[in-house]
Amino acid sequence: MVKLTESINPGEYQEALSDAVARMAAETITARIWARDHTVWKPEDEGISNRLGWLNAASDTLRDAERLHALRKGVVADGYERVLWLGMGGSSLAPDVFARIFGPTNGGLPLDVLDSTDPGAVLAHAGHIDPARTLFVVATKSGTTAETISFFKFFYNRVVDVVGEEGAGAHFVAITDADTPLDRLSTDLGFREVFRNDPTIGGRYSALSYFGMVAAALLGVDVETFLQRASDFADRCRVEENPAARLGAIMGVLAHHGRDKLTLISSPTLAPFGDWVEQLVAESTGKEGTGILPVVGETPGADPQVYGPDRLFVVTTLQGEPLPAGAVDALVQAGHPVVQIEVGDPYDLGGLMFLWELATAVAGYHLGINPFNQPNVESAKRRAREMMDAYREQGALPALDPLLQDGGITVYGDVTAGSVLEALREFVRQTQPGGYIALHAYVAPTESTTSALRDLQTRLRDATGQAVTLGYGPRFLHSTGQLHKGDAGKGQFVQLIGGGDQDAPIPDEAGADASSITFGVLKRAQALGDRQALLDAGRRVLTFDLGGDVVGGIRRLIDRLS
Repeated sequence: MVKLTESINPGEYQEALSDAVARMAAETITARIWARDHTVWKPEDEGISNRLGWLNAASDTLRDAERLHALRKGVVADGYERVLWLGMGGSSLAPDVFARIFGPTNGGLPLDVLDSTDPGAVLAHAGHIDPARTLFVVATKSGTTAETISFFKFFYNRVVDVVGEEGAGAHFVAITDADTPLDRLSTDLGFREVFRNDPTIGGRYSALSYFGMVAAALLGVDVETFLQRASDFADRCRVEENPAARLGAIMGVLAHHGRDKLTLISSPTLAPFGDWVEQLVAESTGKEGTGILPVVGETPGADPQVYGPDRLFVVTTLQGEPLPAGAVDALVQAGHPVVQIEVGDPYDLGGLMFLWELATAVAGYHLGINPFNQPNVESAKRRAREMMDAYREQGALPALDPLLQDGGITVYGDVTAGSVLEALREFVRQTQPGGYIALHAYVAPTESTTSALRDLQTRLRDATGQAVTLGYGPRFLHSTGQLHKGDAGKGQFVQLIGGGDQDAPIPDEAGADASSITFGVLKRAQALGDRQALLDAGRRVLTFDLGGDVVGGIRRLIDRLS
C-alpha cells in the first residue's frame, strides 16, 4: 500500500495550499484528467489528449502479462544468460530501476542497461557479455533515437560475428511505436519479438507499459501482481481527493512560492527510483520560464541549515527500512516542508510510479504548462547534429578557444581567471538567489567517477548554499535537458568532459563494416552541442576538459576548492 503524509509549514503555505485544493475540487480537475480533457492544461489541444494513455497503462498491460512471461520462459529455455537493454531516457530509466531494485528473481535473467555513448561504457558492456548468450532489447518510442540505434548497430555486428547473420535477429527484441523505422527494421532482420507500444503514451510516462514491463518480466518479476497493484492504486486516484492530486498540488503551489527544488530522499532499497522521478518531473515541468528541479542522490547535509529556502523534501521509505533517526524531524524543525511516502514492499513500486505520473500532471496544471511536451529538447539534438555534420565534412569537430590550462585540466568559458580554482570560484560566485548548479559529466559512468562527482556536488552545495544536481551525458539530455533550457534561467552549468584514448566505431548500417563516426566523436559532439544550446538559451556554461584521468581531475577540483 502506498501511503502519503506531509509536514507543511502552515504559517507560510497552508492557506495557499488549501485554496489550490479547493480550486481543484471546484473545477473537478481529477475527473477531467481521467476524461482526457486537454483544457485542464491548455485551451488548445497542443498534443495533450493523445498523450494520456498512461492513465490506463497498468490495466492495459496487465492483459498481456502472459505474453511477457512467455518471453522470459522462451529466452531462458533457449539458453540465454543475460539481457542488455539499449535505450535512453524514458526507454531506459524504468528498466534500470527494476534491475537495481528487484535484480534477477524467480528464475529471471540479470539485466544491464546501456544508456551512455562514452566509448569506455560501450566497450565495458561489450567485454562483459557473451553475444551468443545475450538477449538485446532495443527500446525507442520514435524508433530513431540516435544513441539507441547506434548501440543496436554496434551490438548487432558483434552478434553477427559470433552466430552469423542468419541467426543474429533472434537475439534482439524491439519496443517501439507501430510503423517506426525500428519496427520495420526489426521485421527485415527477423527480431525475436516486437512489442508495439500504445502511441498515446509518452516516453517518461511509459514505465507501466511495455517499455518498463518487458524488463520487469525478463528479470522474473511477477508482472500480474505488480500491475494489479498499480491498477488498484490508479483506481484510488479517480476521486477528487486522492494522494496523487495532493502531492501535485503541493509541488505546484510550493514552486510558486520559491520552493522549486524537489529534493528526493529514499531509504536504501528505493534509492534508484529517484532517477526515474527526475526525468518525469524535470522534463514535464521545465518549460515556459518555470519548472521544478529534482535533486537526486544528494549526500544528506549534516545540518539542515546547508539547504536554502527553496527546497521541498519528499522522503520515500520501504516499510521496515527506516532512515537515520531524526533525519526527517530535523528538516521539519528547520522549517522545511516535507512530504513522506511509505510503500509496503517493492511490488508497490507500480503504484508509486502512477502516484508520481498523476502528481506531475497535476503540478503542470498548477504551473499553467503542458506537462506532456518537450519543446526545448530538440535544440541540443540539432546542435549535436551540426557538430557531427562538421566532423563528416572536415574530419574534426569544431574547436573551442581555451581559457586556460592548469594541472592537466583545460578550461573553456566566459570567466577571467589564471587557475582552475579561480575559474570555478568566479563562476559559482555569480549564481543567482533561487538558482542552482548543474554538473554535466560527459565521462564513463563508473563507481569511482560517481563517488568523486558526488563529493564535488556536496562541496559545491555546502560552499554556495545552492542546490547542485549531477547528470551523466548524454543521458541527462533525455531527462533534465528540457528544464535546463526551458526554466527561469537561473541555472549555472559545469561541463566535465574527458576519457581515455579507447574508442569504438559506430557502423553506418547494421551488418556492415563501414563506419563514418565513432562513439567518442558522438559523445563529444553531444557535449559541444548541448553547450551551444545552453548558450543559445542565455545560460552560463563553464567547461572543464579533464583529459584521460577523469577521477584524478575531479579530485583535483575538489582539493583546490578546499
